[in-house]
Amino acid sequence: MESDLAGWNPFKRKKTGAKAAGDTAGRTDSAHSAVVKPLIREAHRRTPEAGGLPRFNTTAGDQMSGRGSDRFAVVRAKLRHAFTPSQPVADRRLFAGRDEVLKTIIRSIEDQRLHVVLYGERGIGKTSLMHILTQAATEARYIVVYTSCGANSNFDETFRAAAAEIPLLFHSGFSPTAAEAEKGASLADLLPNEPLTPRKFGDLCARLTGTRVLIILDEFDRAESGAFRRDVAEVIKNLSDRLGRVQLVLAGVAADLTELVEHIPSIRRNIFALRVPKMTEAEVLQIVANGEREADLKFDPQASAFVVEVARGSPYIANLVCHHAGHAALDAGRSMVQPADVASAVDRTILEFQGRIGTPIQQHVRRLFDQGRQDVLAMTSRAALAADGVFDASDVEASNRISARKAQDAIEILVAERLLRSLHSEEAGQRYSFVEEGMPTLIWMMWAQRNLNGGSAAAPTPRAAAGS
Repeated sequence: MESDLAGWNPFKRKKTGAKAAGDTAGRTDSAHSAVVKPLIREAHRRTPEAGGLPRFNTTAGDQMSGRGSDRFAVVRAKLRHAFTPSQPVADRRLFAGRDEVLKTIIRSIEDQRLHVVLYGERGIGKTSLMHILTQAATEARYIVVYTSCGANSNFDETFRAAAAEIPLLFHSGFSPTAAEAEKGASLADLLPNEPLTPRKFGDLCARLTGTRVLIILDEFDRAESGAFRRDVAEVIKNLSDRLGRVQLVLAGVAADLTELVEHIPSIRRNIFALRVPKMTEAEVLQIVANGEREADLKFDPQASAFVVEVARGSPYIANLVCHHAGHAALDAGRSMVQPADVASAVDRTILEFQGRIGTPIQQHVRRLFDQGRQDVLAMTSRAALAADGVFDASDVEASNRISARKAQDAIEILVAERLLRSLHSEEAGQRYSFVEEGMPTLIWMMWAQRNLNGGSAAAPTPRAAAGS
């Protein structure tokens, strides 16, 4: 197009006289027309009346709009349900792996009557586990009260709302045929008007009979009130001492588990604490397989291998990459996801993560990549992802299969670059973390972006690149 337009100036006055009316002018008008007419046709094609603007393919009621021309519109709708990176999994058909984790939680609740504390990094699948646990407990006729904590969560509001979910007919002091029970009253109707205390709530729950209750406090780490955490610890002890039929499940307390326990050391024996582990390669492949089944898509075996390598055991990353890769394949008119589609998905993922990291840090990381330090960055980010963000030289050594000297050298380089901060404790010794939480994932995505080679070859690993 630029060569056709070269020398053409639509603002230049036409010459007058015989020459202007001659063959040269005719040729100029012809060239002008050859350039402009396609542009005019494109402009008309892009008008809203012609349907040129992008449209939603489905309505707010999740029905096909019928106005789009995308032959893969139905597959896209299924794809949105199959891979949900921005939402927890609530459909058992899409819940991948975690069988042993779920079995362990259920046994702790059912056989040992313990309260459960789940912790682990963001995106590891704790909330999805809570939703599937809720379904399993509901099937067993447990009363399940699910609450997502916030910064301002307090004991009175949280547990008064929980009491409102427990029917009064299960209180031993009331007959199922009592007027209050028949009118649908709940335990909340027996609570005093003054602020609720752990002891009062425990006393009330001790009178329950004929049912069991699970109170799930998800994202417990978001609660900023130390008083709230202390009250939760107190109610755990009270319910355990009174043999209450109410059990708590706390999720998302990686930073708060120690603080919770140290308030009342005696509750240690009443708690089962479980760190939710990274997914295995087989479990990540199950995410891919579930999506293939639900969305009528197929992943090329090499594309599936790329997803496993990029995800590093994170169900969030696996779902995000599969989601983008599936749409990339459909955009190309294919129902088979190729390695190049995964590479394109990594590009999209990087754009999403860049918004979570400060621009100076991003620029610093890119400079190190351009300077040939990508192996150092990849090795340390891999260790950080494997160790929930806090790692030492042995983690770098183990996750990359390199020598102890090379692992320590990699750490020292990034400490000198001020991308790693040094952490020290008497129990754990010298450990490290990246200066911003999202950096390991962003660095790993950037490494994948530069090493997937557009899907033309198997992705190298940092350990292969770095040697031993």
